[in-house]
Amino acid sequence: MKTIGLIGGMSWESSIEYYRIINETAKEKLGGLHSAKSLMVTVDFAEIEKLQHEARWEEAGQILVACAQDLERGGADFIVLCTNTMHKLADQITAHVNIPFLHIADATAEKIVATGIKRIGLLGTRFTMEHDFYKGRLINNFGLDVIIPEKADREIVHQVIYEELVLGKIVDSSRIEYKRIMNDLLANGAEGIILGCTEIELLIKEGDSLAPLFPTTKIHAVAAVEKALEEA
Repeated sequence: MKTIGLIGGMSWESSIEYYRIINETAKEKLGGLHSAKSLMVTVDFAEIEKLQHEARWEEAGQILVACAQDLERGGADFIVLCTNTMHKLADQITAHVNIPFLHIADATAEKIVATGIKRIGLLGTRFTMEHDFYKGRLINNFGLDVIIPEKADREIVHQVIYEELVLGKIVDSSRIEYKRIMNDLLANGAEGIILGCTEIELLIKEGDSLAPLFPTTKIHAVAAVEKALEEA
């Protein structure tokens, strides 16, 4: 079994889910007392959030590069970045380590393509929905047609993430709003919805959408275990 290197803390609420899903999956696949071999380095999310909203991405990237290098020195066989938004800096991270990087958008897109879905709705932080690092990868590498909510709804999705979910607050009125926004995406032709922020799965569950949901935390965590169990 390979050792999974996790960069967490963005937020720790979803990093807990990564750790839980990874170990549950390892136990499911291997049985008995098995768990996953892993290392985790976590950041102070307050520092990262400030850099995000001030568009100081290069500085944020330097922090994550240092985390990845710590994991490599510690014996990790590959890197899992436990957040969607900070995959904006994936190229900066991979340029400074010699071990593989398991990209969350690739793992998610592979699941979508396997279902035959072509037109997919995307929820996430404003950065994930509006910047090209995520949508562009889905479009250019996997041939998907990606649609996002209208601007006012993007602000709602973003605000709920930063003012509620990363703080562990689960609010029923926000779930209702998210369900409305997802239904609007479906009305605009989406055949499924990417829950493209690792905290959204704390709020939205199976059954909250009439179309398939693609929960990126779960998809990424399971993909990490599958990679860890690959033959050398």
